[in-house]
Amino acid sequence: MQRDIEIAELRRLTQYIDDNFDYDFKNYAMSSFTRRVRRVVELYKFSSVDALIRKFKDNPGFFQDFVSEITVNVTEMFRDPTFWISLRDEIIPEILNEHQKINIWHAGCSSGEEVISMCIMLEEMGTLDKATIIATDIDKSIISKAKKAAFNAKNMELNQSNYERFGGKSSIYDYFIERDGFYHVKPELLDRVSFRVQDLVKGNPFSKFDLILCRNVMIYFNQTLQNEVLKKLHGSLFKYGNLAIGSKESLIWCDIANKFVVVNNEEKVYKKIKE
Repeated sequence: MQRDIEIAELRRLTQYIDDNFDYDFKNYAMSSFTRRVRRVVELYKFSSVDALIRKFKDNPGFFQDFVSEITVNVTEMFRDPTFWISLRDEIIPEILNEHQKINIWHAGCSSGEEVISMCIMLEEMGTLDKATIIATDIDKSIISKAKKAAFNAKNMELNQSNYERFGGKSSIYDYFIERDGFYHVKPELLDRVSFRVQDLVKGNPFSKFDLILCRNVMIYFNQTLQNEVLKKLHGSLFKYGNLAIGSKESLIWCDIANKFVVVNNEEKVYKKIKE
C-alpha cells in the first residue's frame, strides 16, 4: 500500500517544478494536490516523490504528462443548463445592447466543451459573428485536444440531454460530423475561437474582456491563490464586464469583493463596477 506523502516532499516537488518549469503549484489546495500527486506516483510506479523529481531531471519531457494528470479535465457541454439559460437570456443580450462586439475569455477551458457550448449558443442567438473568444488552459495536451474538437460518441448523449434542458433550437448533433466513432465539431463553428496555453497563476493579463468564464477552476486553489487569480480576472475585465465562476465558488471573502456586484446569485455571475 502506498505510504502517505509528507508535506516536506510536496515542498521539494513544488519548488523543483517552479525552479525548472516555471509552473507554480505551491498554492494549490493541499488535499487535492496531494491526492493527485499520489495518483501519479502510483500510476507510474515511482517509489517516492523524490523518485518523481529524479524522473523530471532525467526526462524533462515527462513534465507535460505530469501536468495532464494533475490538472482536472472532466467536463461536458452545456454543463449546468440553467447557467447557459442565464447567459442567453440575460447576460449576453445586456452586453450586446451596450456594445457592437463581445470579447469572451474561457479561463481554464479544459478539453473545450464549454467553448463549443458558447459557440453553439451564440450561433443560435445570431451573434457568433460579433464574438472574439479566447480559450486558455495550463495543459498543452488538453489544448491540443480542445483544438481537435472531436468527442467520443458515448459522451454525446449527456451533451444532448444538457442541450435539451438548455432549450436549444435544434439538436446538438447538427453541429457535428460523425466519423470513425467520434463526433467532430463543424470547423466553421470555431472560427471565432483562439486556443492558447496559459498559466492562470503566473500568466499576465493579455487583453480586456466583456465576459470571463472561470468555472470550477479555483476550487483547486487555496485562498491565497484564489485571491491572486481573482485580481487578475478583475484586471482583465472592462468596467461593467461580467465574471462567471463555479457553483461552489464565491467572491464574497476576497480582497476585491467590493469591486463587483452580484448579477445572478444562483449562477454565480458578477459584474465589475470599480477598477
